[in-house]
Amino acid sequence: MYKNYKVIVNTAAGRRRYMQYLIPQVLACDIVDRYDLWLNTTNRQDLEFFRILAKKYSRINLVWQPDGIINGNASINAFYKQCTDDDAIYFKLDDDIVWLEDNLIKNMIKFRIDNPDYFLVSPLVINNSLSTYLLQIYGKLRLNYYHDSNPFSDVLWQSGKFAADLHNWFIDNYLRPQKTSHLHLGNGKNPVSMTRFSINSILWFGKDLKKIDGIIPNDDEEYMSCIYPTTQGKSNCWNTNALVAHFAFFTQRDYLDKEGILEKYGSFLKEQWSADTTEHKVYQDIIEAMQYVEINSQNLPQAPYTQVTKKNKYRLKNFIKKLYPVCVAQKIHIIRREKTQYITNI
Repeated sequence: MYKNYKVIVNTAAGRRRYMQYLIPQVLACDIVDRYDLWLNTTNRQDLEFFRILAKKYSRINLVWQPDGIINGNASINAFYKQCTDDDAIYFKLDDDIVWLEDNLIKNMIKFRIDNPDYFLVSPLVINNSLSTYLLQIYGKLRLNYYHDSNPFSDVLWQSGKFAADLHNWFIDNYLRPQKTSHLHLGNGKNPVSMTRFSINSILWFGKDLKKIDGIIPNDDEEYMSCIYPTTQGKSNCWNTNALVAHFAFFTQRDYLDKEGILEKYGSFLKEQWSADTTEHKVYQDIIEAMQYVEINSQNLPQAPYTQVTKKNKYRLKNFIKKLYPVCVAQKIHIIRREKTQYITNI
């Protein structure tokens, strides 16, 4: 509880390779009343991993997909129907949020209460296209040229190399030296309206979502960040004096895996947790759970879901790519881009 509000964190779960780092940070916050894991996966090992942790930690609450159907991001919107309590603040974190600034949850809940007129509030997110844009225009991050405010930027959202450069810039210059507060911006409040953004980390009042019974049609990101607040004459707001790190968009993931970026965050966190009894204990339980599901992978129960099989719209394109793996022009473009130094103040 915080100032008479229930604090409910939720994550569309998810991938245990990322959540091994997120879960200890959430459970270490004493104002979190409940951590809802939205089970939006058919992976048997992931599901068993979450079951094991829910048995150990009473604040972890497993939420099954209400329709019994898993369809990637398209089946997430049904979970919002259970996020409408009048006396609750909901804090949604993507499953690949890999680092939270000290006291992040408490600071964001306070910001949410102090700024009731916005529909959504978000911290500044390392590796979020519009958050990166803010770092750029405030002069914290110097880029090779001006990149505009675009949630689907071909560099800030799409490029794996840029994401690797950004994470390394953050880890080497701010995270390890414990200078993350140097990235806080101005008065800490940046409103935005009629603009889509990636909802990697967002908070809302249950009473606001109750007005529509938590019914989110189609793409939850477009509806939550743009359509609904616009119809209500509301804006959203970044608390730019609070930071989290988001690992990757699907466009970046392969490159970041090759660069070992997740392991760099893991190494840093494990060093920190060795001196913190709460997070260290949770992480030890997580390691045991991960080992258990690996060893027993063939004997775990099937997911109680129907998996939607998507038709491959790009069958012809993929066939052509097999014959001609990369056209010359595309190859030149990729080589040029992968050699680009995007960040000039590394």
